[in-house]
Amino acid sequence: MVALRSRDIGAMLQQATELCAEGMGARYAKFLSAPDAEQRMRVEAGVGWAKGVVGVATMGGDTASPAGFAFKTGEPVISNHLEGEERFRTPDLMVEHDIRRAINVLVEADGKRYGVLEVDSEGEGTFDADDLAFMQGFANLIGVAIERQQAEARLAASVEHQELLVREASHRVKNSLALVSAMLSLQMQADEDPRVTRLLGDAQARITAIAQTHDQLWRGARVGIVALDDLACGLANALAEQSPLHRIRCHAEPIELSADTAIPLGLILTELVTNAIKYAYPEGEGGAIDIRIAREDGRIVMTIEDEGIGLPADFDPKAHSKRSLGTRMIASLTRQLDGEIEMGARAGCAGARAVLTFPAP
Repeated sequence: MVALRSRDIGAMLQQATELCAEGMGARYAKFLSAPDAEQRMRVEAGVGWAKGVVGVATMGGDTASPAGFAFKTGEPVISNHLEGEERFRTPDLMVEHDIRRAINVLVEADGKRYGVLEVDSEGEGTFDADDLAFMQGFANLIGVAIERQQAEARLAASVEHQELLVREASHRVKNSLALVSAMLSLQMQADEDPRVTRLLGDAQARITAIAQTHDQLWRGARVGIVALDDLACGLANALAEQSPLHRIRCHAEPIELSADTAIPLGLILTELVTNAIKYAYPEGEGGAIDIRIAREDGRIVMTIEDEGIGLPADFDPKAHSKRSLGTRMIASLTRQLDGEIEMGARAGCAGARAVLTFPAP
């Protein structure tokens, strides 16, 4: 039944009592919780009762009450003449509503007794074996629904725990990488060799890109997912802070990426922007560097442009990759993304342009 698929147990029980009453042709139905320490069973859900009963009223949960007997023994109880009932006492709630007959069945979930489903009537007539079969079948459906909800709750708790572990791991990785970056910074300050300083600076930029990606991974609403605009523009801002002479502008669509895509993309972006910072403009001068990332025809396109001196006329990416670690990294990471990259001059104006395309997730 669709009504029994609700993820809210309280709402499901309320719907169940309403449907059960309808199926039995009765005005009253209720679900009673398991007896508490004081042997009282609370009316958790119900239909037909006076205001203030459902969720508040309690009944005896010992074997001297029909519901208590059904719960403790597991045996169904049919009382067709409550006014003359000698086996059990009639609860005050039933007397106040002029209830003449009742039928109680146990609801079990995961092998444990969960509560009692009861249908009541103030009219003449009798509850019989067919009514009992209907009630027992309905109680079994409620038990299955409760088991499913409890299983989902356990699964949700497990998933939440796993997400917490992933967030913690990403946070720790980010902090560890930040420590490595700081150590590289100290080494750069201690070494006077310009070549060593440059190589260490390149390594630091790459480590920072990975660290920022992990930072986004644990901060996001969905674990392991990064918003492309936050990642790309965050990296751009960090590079801009290190290069105050340059105007690094970033526009990226809010595309969600997994870590497997975000990390290589962040490294490629960092490498290309770093190259523009170092080589696009004459030493001591600065200029504009533009980053644009968008989804186009099922692919993600990242374009990085500058307005500088441009690439050498004889620039050959394949030949350059043999001499440059950065270019080899870009080529390798592009293959990892199953993408393509083109580097060349900007059309119709000065400067260089790099365009990376790869399948959108």
